[in-house]
Amino acid sequence: MALSDIQKKDIENVLKTSLRKKFTNHNPEPAYMPFHTRLLGKDRLALYSFIHSLNTNFGTTIFEPVAVALSKKSFKSGSSQTIAGEYISEGALFVIQEIMDKLAIAESMPDKENEIKRIRAVCKEGRPRKIKPTKIDLELETESGEFFLIDLKTAKPNAGGFKGFKRTLLEWVGVKLFQNPEVEINTLIAIPYNPYEPQPYNRWTIRGMLDLDKELKVGKEFWDFLGGENAYEDLLDCFEKVGLELKEEIDIYFANFSK
Repeated sequence: MALSDIQKKDIENVLKTSLRKKFTNHNPEPAYMPFHTRLLGKDRLALYSFIHSLNTNFGTTIFEPVAVALSKKSFKSGSSQTIAGEYISEGALFVIQEIMDKLAIAESMPDKENEIKRIRAVCKEGRPRKIKPTKIDLELETESGEFFLIDLKTAKPNAGGFKGFKRTLLEWVGVKLFQNPEVEINTLIAIPYNPYEPQPYNRWTIRGMLDLDKELKVGKEFWDFLGGENAYEDLLDCFEKVGLELKEEIDIYFANFSK
């Protein structure tokens, strides 16, 4: 199932709006770099600064709104930067800590289905605790009421940070089940593209912390999950089309730095 013309238009509008907003608001940080400037030129340094700034918030300004637009056909609803909830049971917190401790010393392997089952069993046990979980980058709901809570990461996230990522995924489960113990819940990490192409994504560094089949989607797998088969290829075409349409605007913007 390829993207519809309406979806493509929505995605292209998101990209154009994001880039034009970046052109308007971007202010290259003043930095005196005489050797770099003489060697490469002010325009190339400005381009480097722009790309670096864009990469810093590419997830929130481009990938998140694009993902929401892409999900409209396959899901009942999709939204970004949502809050999973404020309360979790003491029982769930205890189970989450136990899961984390055993994963950290490799006493057990990640098994998301079993982890959710364990948290569900105690999601109302003990006193409710108020917490402030990480915001959900992308929250999806199916027509049947099943939820997918997704944490979007950069292409090469710090391997050492996956312990914190795992806890976030488990806490989202806990707070959602505290609200409704019967809800079908999925929490996962998504990485927008595979920087190792054409080689497979280098997953060995996170194998002991994430259930790779149920807690990780990378590149094509992620975008096709959102928009259906061939969505990834269609999405790349949208990016290319917008790049060509805005080429003159991009050239004019950077020409200002060549003087």
